[in-house]
Amino acid sequence: MAMCTEDDTDQAIARAVRAQRSWNALAPADRARLLRRFAEAVDADREHLAWLEVQNSGHTIGNARGEAGNVRDVLHYYSAAPERLFGRQIPVAGGVNATFQEPLGVVGVIVPWNFPMPIAAWGFAPALAAGNAVVLKPAELTPLTAIRIGELALEAGLPEGLLQVLPGQGAVVGQRFVTHPDVGKVVFTGSTQVGKSIMAGCSEQVKRVTLELGGKSANIVFADADLERAAATAPYGVFDNAGQDCCARSRILVQRAVYERFMDLLEPAVRGVVVGDPSDEKTEMGPLISAQHRARVAAHVPDGAPVAFRGEHPSGPGFWYPPTVLAPVDLDDPVFAEEVFGPVVAVVPFDDEADAVRIANRTDYGLSGSIWTRDVGRALRVSRAVQAGNLSVNSHASVRYSTPFGGFKQSGLGRELGPDAVDAFTETKNVFIATEPD
Repeated sequence: MAMCTEDDTDQAIARAVRAQRSWNALAPADRARLLRRFAEAVDADREHLAWLEVQNSGHTIGNARGEAGNVRDVLHYYSAAPERLFGRQIPVAGGVNATFQEPLGVVGVIVPWNFPMPIAAWGFAPALAAGNAVVLKPAELTPLTAIRIGELALEAGLPEGLLQVLPGQGAVVGQRFVTHPDVGKVVFTGSTQVGKSIMAGCSEQVKRVTLELGGKSANIVFADADLERAAATAPYGVFDNAGQDCCARSRILVQRAVYERFMDLLEPAVRGVVVGDPSDEKTEMGPLISAQHRARVAAHVPDGAPVAFRGEHPSGPGFWYPPTVLAPVDLDDPVFAEEVFGPVVAVVPFDDEADAVRIANRTDYGLSGSIWTRDVGRALRVSRAVQAGNLSVNSHASVRYSTPFGGFKQSGLGRELGPDAVDAFTETKNVFIATEPD
């Protein structure tokens, strides 16, 4: 795959500037219609996109189909936005005051390798709906589905230059998004370390950013929970996509009174996770993304680590790593604090509600998490007390395209998805019209 240069990036941004002017000049209904056609083109190509993602990133075919469908759904959702970018009429003395939501211009979207399709759409769909052009840099390891989505945009009739996919290195293409004066905003999903660098670079021009960064989410299981269901679903809350998910519930907190029972239930659930060829319809977990990443994950489980039990994995070609449960784990152990980004989970006991909240909040991150209890009052109290942007009660579902997604603390800045995401790609303009003589 040829990598774009800085000059290629500059040329793409210049094309985006021209395309954005014509796009924003279109009637809102026409922009909405083109976004719907884009969604329909993605839907018609969904099976092809899914199999391409299996090759691109090693996702299971079942997950990849859902991810392609998510791109379609996100486009459909935001296709309603151009005709609903409402301003406000604010009562003032001496005239009429109105606000308008104006597009930022060109938006740079930097996409990670763990979910190449949906995370791209979370950036470009609301940005386009708000009247912007988008230059999108996929991760170096996973450019294929992004390129295909760019082709589908053109086939659907979106203006040339409006959505451009620029494969390249982050230090070249991504950095140019940060420094180029015609890029009005950078959307980045990836590591907290790189996100901090992007935020610092954008500050030079007071450039807008949305950052979705790391996570170390807690899965809190209270004694009154449905333990059988909590244990059966726990592996899928952390081992989905081989744990390469910033929402992974990689810390399981279990109330001490039911700790042993929960562990007895968890072991067969972990051993039952089907790890194998991602193109096999029965596979539930595929390989890691690369040999380098597998080595990084393995470094979190050195010889002598408290491995309680492991699942199975193939022995043939592939960057395999088994589903791994560590217990008991000391709260000061690095594996309990650092994002592993692989199929490794640490289990610790807690005493009461206050202890659970204390342990859950003992992290620099605050992206997601789960709470298992039959007590509605406790569910609400703990949900309010845990410092995370997306919490599920008796569930591990973190993301819905119709609700806001983002993190507290060092898990990010801003919110994606939901009804408010479009506003993050606009500036509010205030206009006062005098109706009375001075």
